[in-house]
Amino acid sequence: MTNQTALSKILSFFLVKIIIGIAVVGGSVFIIELFRQFLLDQASLTDNKKNVIVAILDALAAISSYIFLFRVYEKRKIKELSLSTFSRNATIGFTTGIGLQSIFILVIYLFGNYFIKQINPVSFLLPAFAAAFTAGFVAEILIVGVFFRVTEERLGTLITLLICFVFFIVMHINVKGATTISVLSTAIQAGVLLPAVYIFSRSLWVPIFLHFAWDFSEPGIFGGINPGLSIDKSLFTSNISGSPLLSGGKMGPQNSIQSLVLCLIAAIIFLWLAKQKNHLIKPSWKK
Repeated sequence: MTNQTALSKILSFFLVKIIIGIAVVGGSVFIIELFRQFLLDQASLTDNKKNVIVAILDALAAISSYIFLFRVYEKRKIKELSLSTFSRNATIGFTTGIGLQSIFILVIYLFGNYFIKQINPVSFLLPAFAAAFTAGFVAEILIVGVFFRVTEERLGTLITLLICFVFFIVMHINVKGATTISVLSTAIQAGVLLPAVYIFSRSLWVPIFLHFAWDFSEPGIFGGINPGLSIDKSLFTSNISGSPLLSGGKMGPQNSIQSLVLCLIAAIIFLWLAKQKNHLIKPSWKK
């Protein structure tokens, strides 16, 4: 009985829960990548079709493993991935992501530094779609669903937001070509805005589809640089020039001054709305 109690305490400790969550979800996605390497790559399909298939399987693996693990682990219904709220929350996330990227590009255009040289076939969207779909689902299940959610339950909303903000600064401060603007922009976007939309909605569909729309539209539609993705095809073949402060330079429009300011404003708005809905969580020792 004593051993069972000790084991139960260990398994319920939030850091252990995070490690197990990342291992299970990450492991399920790794299995899909092995499937591609040993089976799918042998099939007579185009690279685009293979990438889309793998992206969908990665997303399904991440979602199903998360739901299965935490339904058993935490003995609860996984409301943050409820299908009843999927349409509304996915729409909020997608429109927010593509809307923000559109404004970043609009600012560059208004300063005369964005030109569309060619409009390409719709099929040129497929590489960005596949890469963004995987990034949106897998990253947000791991970062927001596992790390942020579990840590927030223990340390509270504000402390966890601060941890995420500092974490992304540390992770990107030594990236080649990084600037103060790019590091702060990334920290605000990934460490504050994406958790903020989750806190507001208490649904993982919002950050998942915000991330997906963000990574899909920047390189896939507008032809901008996304430092996290290697995409060589886009709907618009464009030319982005001008001051790196507005264009983002080699780090892309998402690392421009307008991105930093607008994402900070958006994050504050979502957090304010979350506060009105009493969605902020206090540290466990204050409950």
